[in-house]
Amino acid sequence: MVAELQSLKDDEYQALAEGRHSNPFAVLGPHRIGAQRLVRTFQPHAAKVELLDRKGKCLAEFERCHLGGVFEALMPPRLRSYQLRITPVAGEAVSIDDPYRFPSLLGDLDLYLLGEGSHSDMYRKLGAHVVSNLAVHGTVFSVWAPNASRLSVIGDFNGWDGRLHVMRLHPGNGIWEIFIPAVAAGAHYKFELQDQSGKLLPFKSDPVGQFHEPPPGNASVVTKSSYQWRDSEWMSQRRSSVRFGPALDQAMCIYEVHLGSWRRQSPDNQPLSYREQAKQLVEYVQDMGFTHVEFMPLSEHPFEGSWGYQPIGLFAPTQRFGQPDDLRFLLDELHLAGIGVIVDWVPAHFPKDPHGLVRFDGTALYEHADPRRGEHADWGTLIFNYGRREVVNYLIGSALYWIREFHVDALRVDAVASMLYLDYSRKQGEWIPNQYGGNENLEAVAFLQKLNTQLHLEGAGSHAEESTAWSGVSRPVEAGGLGFTCKWNMGWMNDTLAYMSEQPVHRKYHHHKMTFGLVYAFTENFILPLSHDEVVHGKGSLIGRMPGDDWQKFANLRAYFAYMYAHPGKKLLFMGGEFAQWAEWAHQSSLDWHLLEHAPHRGMQALIRQLNHCYRELPALYEQDFDPQGFEWIACDDADHSIYAWLRRPRDGARDGRCVICVCNFTPVVRQSFPLGVPHAGRYRVVLNTDASEFAGSGTGPSGWLQSAAQPAHGRAHSIELTLPPLATLWLQAEEAK
Repeated sequence: MVAELQSLKDDEYQALAEGRHSNPFAVLGPHRIGAQRLVRTFQPHAAKVELLDRKGKCLAEFERCHLGGVFEALMPPRLRSYQLRITPVAGEAVSIDDPYRFPSLLGDLDLYLLGEGSHSDMYRKLGAHVVSNLAVHGTVFSVWAPNASRLSVIGDFNGWDGRLHVMRLHPGNGIWEIFIPAVAAGAHYKFELQDQSGKLLPFKSDPVGQFHEPPPGNASVVTKSSYQWRDSEWMSQRRSSVRFGPALDQAMCIYEVHLGSWRRQSPDNQPLSYREQAKQLVEYVQDMGFTHVEFMPLSEHPFEGSWGYQPIGLFAPTQRFGQPDDLRFLLDELHLAGIGVIVDWVPAHFPKDPHGLVRFDGTALYEHADPRRGEHADWGTLIFNYGRREVVNYLIGSALYWIREFHVDALRVDAVASMLYLDYSRKQGEWIPNQYGGNENLEAVAFLQKLNTQLHLEGAGSHAEESTAWSGVSRPVEAGGLGFTCKWNMGWMNDTLAYMSEQPVHRKYHHHKMTFGLVYAFTENFILPLSHDEVVHGKGSLIGRMPGDDWQKFANLRAYFAYMYAHPGKKLLFMGGEFAQWAEWAHQSSLDWHLLEHAPHRGMQALIRQLNHCYRELPALYEQDFDPQGFEWIACDDADHSIYAWLRRPRDGARDGRCVICVCNFTPVVRQSFPLGVPHAGRYRVVLNTDASEFAGSGTGPSGWLQSAAQPAHGRAHSIELTLPPLATLWLQAEEAK
């Protein structure tokens, strides 16, 4: 009877047997043929296949219709749900649900929005998700590959056989999908694709996979979160800033961390896990007084030496330190301790590893086909095609995934300059101008504007690592800017580190390098970064770049840190800098915590702790970081003595009380009886002296309260007389008017 109902041609049977059939849902599973219903299944390893009802009763035995393993059976008239019992050639029989009897879980609206590139929850629709379909538990797999001629899920649940779970194509938008019953969290999988000509491509990890196996393997792993967040108060406060983004008048002193090398365990030199960091790192950051932690990329990446800046899995937290829920626990603990979370995120490029995005479906899908648009020769990586709506949806979906699913407060976007310029690090003839003949990547600009608008709607922030003078990086999109919350001030960093590396006797010839940043300080919302980039690739450590003997090196760095904290702009310091690590940073080793056995290093750490706490307690130092009304020079032209002095004002507009004065002496000479012009008569308290004994300094300089006198100085009617310590910075706070 079954033979009479067979409707497939021989070549279709052969295509099923060889895994070449591009539309298996059209032929496998239940189908009506005339008045009858037929079930067809492909089981190449089966000796016998039986049709069962939901109670396990055998209703029929399938007939083999093709030697390659195609079986067919008639369905009873009123049977709605069924199972298959597979008896292999060798081994015991097993009962399964037929994946080809289940409907699609992608609705019409989902398919429309995914095709349009505007699905804000795309990461909930693409990838692998543990769900129920027709009351059966399993995992639904979905992936975008419009130019593949056939696409399968392979994994440890099907013997990595690409013939068994060929997916359903939604032809309108190139999305392939299949629900596989009984596949649960923990299953390993990849995608097997054939290109348009039927050629088998390298097996691919899931572009939206949320966990990966450890190297040298590169399979994606089905995962399902069961984490219960406890930071509702923090998140409620964050959501209150929706549409405006994070407040810019708050203190922000950021501790930049590479999780793999912050602290390692002896004797096997293994990095701490997410949960171990949740205790040790959180306690340390809280004690040191930092307001935020910025993690170098946490996305999965195959090459350890890329530090995460060449990611494969933009939706997958790296497995190096634990499971995704372990990372959630770490970020939750930071929020409970009142510490914000920033994560480095890399939409600028991706590596060429064959299991990644490169020519994903046999075509330049995520990248540009033309290497003049699509490749970074310097880095050996590929550039995302920001002009393709599905790629933009993919990238913004990744950003929102970290913000929503891991409660990240801000993303720091790496290598923005490489995105903005079509001729970035290219010679003439190696790049293609835009439609107006310019070198601006207009598609990347539109992408960044859309990204930042979305992030701010979530109440989250965005920081740009942008190394050029592109105008309006941190200005609102509606005003023509890129819309970032803040921009790293790379010019300030380069100028001031160059100045500090000079011998004090030569600094008078480079005096402007410490003042030039104020020429443009209020054109952007700047972060002052002393990041990991300044302590790698032969640059040495911060302390190693300071001139003089060891005492002078520590004194220089202490003075520089206090100068930085009093300068307009938010602050960022890479781990190890806070205790003056001598060695250049190495990603495979722990920080040199043993240095804290020595007084100069303990003194540096004590200074950073004091700077953080004082900075947070003095609104004048952060409330008007981006407003020129909050800054005023007192002395900026004393090059012969390498002295700088300025005042900072808080937001309330008071020009007298609560202002803070910073005075820097960048020579090893003690300046006795130095007259400092002050804004008004009254008392001034010494808040900080980087030469204090508690910081391993010489103990020179003033302390306590100082009374002004009616003696003109620096163009002001009143002044105070100071002893300026050598290679030191002082902070003074005006007594609030009563």
